[in-house]
Amino acid sequence: MATTPATNPKKKKTRSRKVPQGVVFIQSTYNNTIVSVTDLTGNVLVQSSAGRAGFAGARKGTPFAAQQAVGEALERLKPYGLTEAHIRVKGIGSARDSAIRSLGAAGITILSIRDLTPIPHNGVRPRKRRRV
Repeated sequence: MATTPATNPKKKKTRSRKVPQGVVFIQSTYNNTIVSVTDLTGNVLVQSSAGRAGFAGARKGTPFAAQQAVGEALERLKPYGLTEAHIRVKGIGSARDSAIRSLGAAGITILSIRDLTPIPHNGVRPRKRRRV
């Protein structure tokens, strides 16, 4: 005999929690800008990019595209009630400053800004000397 499944399976309840403080990670390259917003323990709440904001090709690397990506991330972040943020910036793209400015213009209180761009200490080993 086959057993019948329960008529009322338990569904996971999606409850948005309030996160007053968070960490905003901005990775800016020459080709794109990626924005991730986490809580203080590191759980990702929202992420967005210039490509998700509707830009394609070379326009993804522009400061305006980064501004729109941050705006979209903050729009999706509204149910969490984020008011204060630490900012971590990584990369060498031209959109770093405009992304930080758009965070401040949106009413988010900036607590700190850290640059996490990797810097080589000595570089790679040079090639062998050519002997003729």
